[in-house]
Amino acid sequence: MSFPIATRNLSKKFRLNEAVVSLDLEVPPGSIFGLIGPNGAGKTTTIKVLMNILRPSSGSAEVLGVDSRRLAPAQFRRIGYVSENQEMPDEMTVDYFLRYLKPFYPNWDDALANEMVRQFDLPRDRRLRHLSRGMRMKASLASSLAYRPELIVLDEPFSGLDALVRQELVQGLLERAENTTILISSHDLAEIESFASHIGYIEEGRLRFTEEITVLADRFRQVEVTFDAAPALPSNWPQDWIQPQTAPAVIRFVETQFDRERTPAEIDRVFPAARNVAFTPMALKEIFVTLAMNGRRAAAA
Repeated sequence: MSFPIATRNLSKKFRLNEAVVSLDLEVPPGSIFGLIGPNGAGKTTTIKVLMNILRPSSGSAEVLGVDSRRLAPAQFRRIGYVSENQEMPDEMTVDYFLRYLKPFYPNWDDALANEMVRQFDLPRDRRLRHLSRGMRMKASLASSLAYRPELIVLDEPFSGLDALVRQELVQGLLERAENTTILISSHDLAEIESFASHIGYIEEGRLRFTEEITVLADRFRQVEVTFDAAPALPSNWPQDWIQPQTAPAVIRFVETQFDRERTPAEIDRVFPAARNVAFTPMALKEIFVTLAMNGRRAAAA
């Protein structure tokens, strides 16, 4: 399979700081790939390397089959890129901005650009510097979709936006990029969960896992084990059970490799005195918080 984005042992250092470490990432074609992780995990650095804004310290990254260090106008005509801190020509009006970009993109679709302007309710005659943050993000996304790119890369597009604007951006993106591969980095996990097909979790510059979001949701469960008397944590604690908490007659933890047959049997083995066991599915935000807290505890140990 040919991947629109693929990295091999990718690393990026800033003096003594390793921002990205030995990253092996493959974004499947046609997927909506959510790259998540704590602040400072390396998400934006990874995206900047992919977009040839930063050069890798070692390893390699390919975008649309081309080494990221050799991305040129021919490739950027096929890529839409939107960043939360993206610089824009502030003195241009929305209308002039779109007309200015058109000659750079052979596939520019005037009808689509006009449709996006209407859908996002963008004021054509207003200068970009006078737009709200939400309107600027809409203008940036509209300009990136108007030439029907094969790949869209979004770096924290929802940061600081209210719920209505986020929903408008997501709706516009999904309606106009049906067959496009999308890589999105965001802290808005509830929004990501609503439309992403795949998730990659990055922590301290290292990619901990990538998988389909449905598979991720299936393997995480909050577990509550109830006893007749106050229990103690056993010495044979399974590695896949994290974040254990104890309360009177209750032990709670998160199972990271839930299996409908294996997990109950393992609980029976570890807790033969258990009176009741309850399993609760977890939202993406809950999974993220659990992994982040577990990572901090492991680093402090």
